[in-house]
Amino acid sequence: MPSSITIVGLGSGGEDQLTLGILKTLEQAELRFARTAEHPAIADLARRGIVFEPFDAIYEAMDDFEQVYEAIADKLIGIALDNDGREVVYAVPGHPMVAERTVQLLRKQAPERGVAVRTLGGESFLDQAFVRLGFDPIEGFQLLDASELSREHLRPRLQTVIGQVYDAFTASDVKLALMNVYPDDHPVVLGQALGVAGEERVLTIPLHELDRQDAYGNLTLVYVPASADDRLRRRSFERLHEIVSILRSPGGCPWDRAQTHASIRKNFIEETFEAIEALDNDDPDNMREEFGDVILQVLLHSQMEEEEGTFDVFDVLAELHDKLIFRHPHVFGGENAQDAEEALRSWEAMKAEEKRRKGVPERQSLLDGIPKDLPALPRAYKIQKKAASVGFDWPDVDGVFDKIEEELAELKQAVKEESPERQKEELGDLLFAAANAARFIKADPEEALAGTNRKFASRFRYIEEQLRIKGRSLDETDLTEMEDLWRSAKRSN
Repeated sequence: MPSSITIVGLGSGGEDQLTLGILKTLEQAELRFARTAEHPAIADLARRGIVFEPFDAIYEAMDDFEQVYEAIADKLIGIALDNDGREVVYAVPGHPMVAERTVQLLRKQAPERGVAVRTLGGESFLDQAFVRLGFDPIEGFQLLDASELSREHLRPRLQTVIGQVYDAFTASDVKLALMNVYPDDHPVVLGQALGVAGEERVLTIPLHELDRQDAYGNLTLVYVPASADDRLRRRSFERLHEIVSILRSPGGCPWDRAQTHASIRKNFIEETFEAIEALDNDDPDNMREEFGDVILQVLLHSQMEEEEGTFDVFDVLAELHDKLIFRHPHVFGGENAQDAEEALRSWEAMKAEEKRRKGVPERQSLLDGIPKDLPALPRAYKIQKKAASVGFDWPDVDGVFDKIEEELAELKQAVKEESPERQKEELGDLLFAAANAARFIKADPEEALAGTNRKFASRFRYIEEQLRIKGRSLDETDLTEMEDLWRSAKRSN
């Protein structure tokens, strides 16, 4: 007979939860192993003379669970190969196909090494959870692993069972993950040894006390009942999409329903600049609000397209997902980038490849693709950067400084002798040359000018404040006094 391993489930309690078929298999087996001896059925079966060799020692010898599971699977396959023709029985808590990593490893690795695998299901701890906690999984249910729990897994509208809450440290991690969605005092249920007579404990506690109990172990779970309270979904992108769709629906807000891409185009620009102002002011509270306003613009415009049947906001997310993965082969594709400049070159190369694959026509000009509505200063910066990428550039910054001096002289001359239109043209040339200097010193001209604007505004407000302290206004002073106060402002900051 070929080498084989039979995996059996011990259920979530004592021997009474074993199926008759599994009990017969255990009675007939000569080579019995158990993932852990810490299970009620193990002690019950021992009184029948059915004993196991447990793998608890491996848990103590290894640094993490994945190493433990790999070691158990490898040892069982080795035993099966060494005992050709004798069935190896491996017992696990609960049902073999529910939260049993060693079973998944055996089902994958054993056949590759010539060992047959047979699985006999047992009663899962979920069966007891449905009975003892009193909910029907058809209502919507999710089973989550405590060791890998994150905010993205949590769906308040579903009945949620979190298994493998082994100890207080794991319970603490579960608590922190749940607090990303639920209030600190939200009621949760801690279940211990469900269905095991004399050991079962079901305790409803506030979330913040989840890691302060006196008993955890292999048979501990956390249950969070389903809730229709939409306040629990306030961090959910799906709920935000739902709100916007309601606002645009026939029974929604008349103003929102009346808007078009064109009518709220300016809002997108205004909200973006307000978000930038929050960034410039290093104001986290305002950032949080303004970033939300920008996201709202994306949602509104996407909702309009969803109503037309072209795309929805989740298509936007999918497009962004694919773009980020594709354009970062040095992160997701096994390639490397030694520094930010190399990463940027990789991004640009993958961007071009992406467009080629999509069949996007090649641009007629190198300058195509720079948004025409971009403010003039950053647009000048991008134009110069594109031109410089093919060598159309000054050899060094000295050439730029010479150009600035030349344009300044021409502006002075135009102010003396030329028309207003000519003066404006020369001013534009000077600003364009200044933007070139920004590129050479690797300074964003928009950021540089924004900083100067803030600095000027701060010093001018200082002048106003000092005059206010003296009981005077700007109309009641002269340039000399204002210049003195300006110099004082410069010294103070």
